[in-house]
Amino acid sequence: MTQDDGDLDSLVRKRIRALRMAQGWSLDELAGRARLSPSTLSRIENGQRRLALDQLVTLARALDTTLDQLVETAADDVISSPTIDAAHQQMRWAVRADPGMSVVRLRLTAPPPDSPSRMRAHPGREWLVVLSGTAVLLLGNRRFRVETNQAAEFPTMLPHALGAEGGPCDILGIFDRDARRGHQRGDDGGGGDRTGYEKSLSP
Repeated sequence: MTQDDGDLDSLVRKRIRALRMAQGWSLDELAGRARLSPSTLSRIENGQRRLALDQLVTLARALDTTLDQLVETAADDVISSPTIDAAHQQMRWAVRADPGMSVVRLRLTAPPPDSPSRMRAHPGREWLVVLSGTAVLLLGNRRFRVETNQAAEFPTMLPHALGAEGGPCDILGIFDRDARRGHQRGDDGGGGDRTGYEKSLSP
């Protein structure tokens, strides 16, 4: 067994115990769910019994996870730096686990549009948190003030637009694959020019 194998073996055992304790289960309770004896489970957790694939599959199912997640290790490239778009005052981070998703930090300086024709609707879902200032979110026929440290989450099939109130506003947004594509398409005939929010999300 190599050092890497030993590290993974130890990690999996610790993860099984941590997941069991997070559920508030005793050894007996998890052993019953996994159809193992409590003594076998105890030896697995303590490194006194070899990890068998069939037992890991059963334990993963009993712990409401998958085998892949049970044996997952941290990637070497844990830390990433943003792509910076100075023209739009924007920083963007890729989400490695889902290349279609992105995290964007941007600054809003203009208020939301006055005309409903400038609101956009497209498949997807967005989540954002206001880092500083106050944002105004237009969502369908409703208007929301989102203040510093408040968050908003909404399906983007609702017509929406975002702007600042009373001065610049910094937000951090997370966009799923469909929402990202919806903003990247630009003006698709929905009417009017894109808002500053939409421009800042474009490449």
